[in-house]
Amino acid sequence: MMGERRVAQEALFYEFSLDRHVPADHLLRAIDGFVDLSGMREHLRGFYSAIGRPSIDPELMLRMLIVGYCFGIRSERRLCEEVHLNLAYRWFCRLGLEGDVPDHSTFSKNRHGRFRESDLFRQLFEATVRRCIDEGLVGGDGFAVDASLIRAEANRQTYVEGTQSLSADLQTRAVEEYLAVLDDAVFGGATPVEPKRVSPVDPAARYTAAHGGRADFCYSTNYLIDVENAVIVDVEASTAIRQAEVTAAKRMIERAAGHHGLWPRKLIGDTGYGSADMLAWLVHERGIEPHVPVFDKSTRSDGSFERSDFTFDHEDDSYVCPAGKRLRPRNRNFASPRPEADKDGFIRYRARQHDCGSCALKPQCTPILPARKVTRSIHEGARDFARTLAQEDEWITSRRERKKVEMLFAHLKRILRLDRLRLRGPSGARDEFHLAAAAQNLRKLAKISLARQAVTT
Repeated sequence: MMGERRVAQEALFYEFSLDRHVPADHLLRAIDGFVDLSGMREHLRGFYSAIGRPSIDPELMLRMLIVGYCFGIRSERRLCEEVHLNLAYRWFCRLGLEGDVPDHSTFSKNRHGRFRESDLFRQLFEATVRRCIDEGLVGGDGFAVDASLIRAEANRQTYVEGTQSLSADLQTRAVEEYLAVLDDAVFGGATPVEPKRVSPVDPAARYTAAHGGRADFCYSTNYLIDVENAVIVDVEASTAIRQAEVTAAKRMIERAAGHHGLWPRKLIGDTGYGSADMLAWLVHERGIEPHVPVFDKSTRSDGSFERSDFTFDHEDDSYVCPAGKRLRPRNRNFASPRPEADKDGFIRYRARQHDCGSCALKPQCTPILPARKVTRSIHEGARDFARTLAQEDEWITSRRERKKVEMLFAHLKRILRLDRLRLRGPSGARDEFHLAAAAQNLRKLAKISLARQAVTT
């Protein structure tokens, strides 16, 4: 039998509780248990005036931003609409049924003002790291590091040739930030090479096709994670070149030790972190085992002898070739002393020309040059140590654990939809990367908490 038609009738009184309408297993309910923003209010107190009209509650704006980044709501205008309509979002933001949602322009004013001046989003991210440590999710034994390219908010087809072409009338906020970070080792100071193409609206973004697709203006987000539960221990924004990413990795390791007392036994990374300088920094200065492939260009494709075919004699400081002849840094004395290593930190060991000229192995050793030379880094000890670690069984486990940081990047781009930035300039990139990393840590805490509850029940 067909039911009766229902006609909406206004009730005189309503009894409604938001808390009852948010399911017990809702992700926001689990996240709410790990969000404590009382310290943020104290952190911001000095950036508000003691007189005047009361402002929008900063905790409300932070909670709304957490909702936006946890659920991939990229537009702040749409975020305000979703919070207005969604009961769970209202409950998490402590708005109730009749609470007013702030205008989307409020976020822009606070983000470019007191939030950025107080480095609030960095404080929020580090609060999630401390909570992960308190919950026992950070083992501290093994860390993994990697970087991923995120497209900047800049048109790839609109550019100028070189930084000298930036006109004086383009003094936007992003241009001013770029000029302010020219000496920063993870931005303008990462390399002396001037980029060929520069975006006039975001000069700090680097034009690159390193991600394998079409060339775009990009930034790099750098993650340092604890491999036990894939918790993001630190995050850093950098320009999209390898030198800047290596510098960012050093900063994150030092910051994790200084802020949280985390000192890993091993660091897992790809070949980009296998330079001689980086390996020496890890081994000699930080005492960290580098589970990183050595960046080595000594292999040859023409079938001639490689550097591994030469034996190094530590006591004599020379290489012994397959024919038994010695290669030395100097085969004669110079009137004025010359540095042994070049600017890149490599020493060239050369054979005597008459030794190579009469050698039967010359066609297989140096068929073109009159004498063979072999390069050796001043940090070759650290490189040899990394090669030794690559022969151990734990190396296979480390290669498997490194995929966890790549999975976080996939989650960042596909689920949280941060495959393109909305904010411009280095500060905008930092803000977005900090908020996204904080959201990923909060989701990790929430899901592990829900899994534990399911086991106990």
